Amino acid sequence: MTREVDVVLNPEDASIPRQIQKKACLEAGISPNVISGYHILKRSVDARRRPIVVRLKVMLFWDEPVQPVVQQFKWEDVSRAPEVVVVGAGPAGLFAALRLVELGIKPLIIERGKPISDRKRDIAILNRNQGLDPDSNYCFGEGGAGTFSDGKLYTRSKKRGDVRRVLEILHLHGSDESILYDSHPHIGTDRLPGIVTNIRQTLTDHGAVFFFNRRVNGMVIREGRAVGVTTVQGETITGKAVILATGHSAIDIYQMLREAGLRMEVKGFAMGVRIEHPQLLIDQLQYHSREGRGKYLPAAEYTLVKNVAGRGVYSFCMCPGGIIVPSSTLENEAVVNGMSNSLRNSPFANSGLVVEIRPEDLGQYQEHGPFAGLAYQQDLERSAFRYGGSGQTAPAQRLTDFTANRNSSSLPDHSYHPGLVCSPMHQWLPDDIRLRLQEGLRFFGRRMKGFLTDGAIMAGVESRTSSPVRIIRDPETGNHPDLPGLFPAGEGAGYAGGIVSSAMDGELAASAAARFIFS
Repeated sequence: MTREVDVVLNPEDASIPRQIQKKACLEAGISPNVISGYHILKRSVDARRRPIVVRLKVMLFWDEPVQPVVQQFKWEDVSRAPEVVVVGAGPAGLFAALRLVELGIKPLIIERGKPISDRKRDIAILNRNQGLDPDSNYCFGEGGAGTFSDGKLYTRSKKRGDVRRVLEILHLHGSDESILYDSHPHIGTDRLPGIVTNIRQTLTDHGAVFFFNRRVNGMVIREGRAVGVTTVQGETITGKAVILATGHSAIDIYQMLREAGLRMEVKGFAMGVRIEHPQLLIDQLQYHSREGRGKYLPAAEYTLVKNVAGRGVYSFCMCPGGIIVPSSTLENEAVVNGMSNSLRNSPFANSGLVVEIRPEDLGQYQEHGPFAGLAYQQDLERSAFRYGGSGQTAPAQRLTDFTANRNSSSLPDHSYHPGLVCSPMHQWLPDDIRLRLQEGLRFFGRRMKGFLTDGAIMAGVESRTSSPVRIIRDPETGNHPDLPGLFPAGEGAGYAGGIVSSAMDGELAASAAARFIFS
């Protein structure tokens, strides 16, 4: 038999399995002596008032064995099955490939970047500001942008597919069981490379084929259908259809599609900066304690949002106990992002702080048509590069100086390894971003006393929150309406924003491709 119960514990007891089981049995009115075990279904920290508590939903088992945490997935050998080309080995591409295998289709996965082991070396070089490989960096390579940028798994996407299914697959490939029940699940950059490697092993064990260091430069069209791609290395790789899951930074893919006459459209996105505080300060503010989080509470997070002059200003991709990382894909741009390892034990907390950009805000950039947002994004990234020193160093300013429109003469300690340089960001950020960020920061400083401090910095720019371009697709079939057999998917196609939503969208694209080739 089973029963679900809600349990409230202090943080220390919530870290001890026997205490969880004891309290769950008490709530259920069941003797601990008859319990065969339990699963945690949900876990969250409630810090709204003191004392801080941990809220759990627990499923108890008695008179029967404890059931497995995850379902079984049926991945069959597809080495001789019909083939579909999957362009991109990020979350959308990898989960599309897994779904194709379930559906009896052989994925041919093409990735412009390198396998994880080689990509790690390129990222280490990038962090030392010793050079940027445009095809192997924080955005490109096996696992996509999510692999080396934290692994946060929170999503508001409920309509695309089964969130639980994605989390279970990640758990089966090596993530901690906590991602199945934490309110804001997180894997950690230190663990994600191994998980991505395990997913590749599952795929190759069942007949999928990977092509690394292959940058796509054209579509192969036969009888009016997309059947494959060409690469800059001179190869032609074909199947029955193409799933295009190339991520939000593959600008050359957008250009390739426009040259092929395929429709795209401008879409809303967001741009701004990455802000960083001492983690102890965020712990003190969120847990209402001078001592911070203590031994049993996690590094504190925050979620901030404010409407300023009709546009949202909000925190994005908050990384408690994390570091700021360089996310440029070209030499003449400065782009930053954030990440945390699984323990979230850095002394810093960072977050994107971004401003909503709508298509009607793009003014002079409208002449670029569907690439209006992309042109705006590129201009801001190049401005950041001009004011950011050299290589991967980035422009930065103290938060208090930015809101007061004054230059920073120095910067506090920070986590950004390539280096930060003092820059008058209040002078060169576009007014529609600058004014809204300043008002948003003042509001957040009033809401969280101590948040707006000269011990916090902003670094620029946070511009890759999502794609500013959407590749059109039919909502019923998933096909591009101009080219049957082409299935755009994930962040780069403009239909997702993060690991989980991209994975779900990749699965949807795979299911659509299967219906297409078997119809």
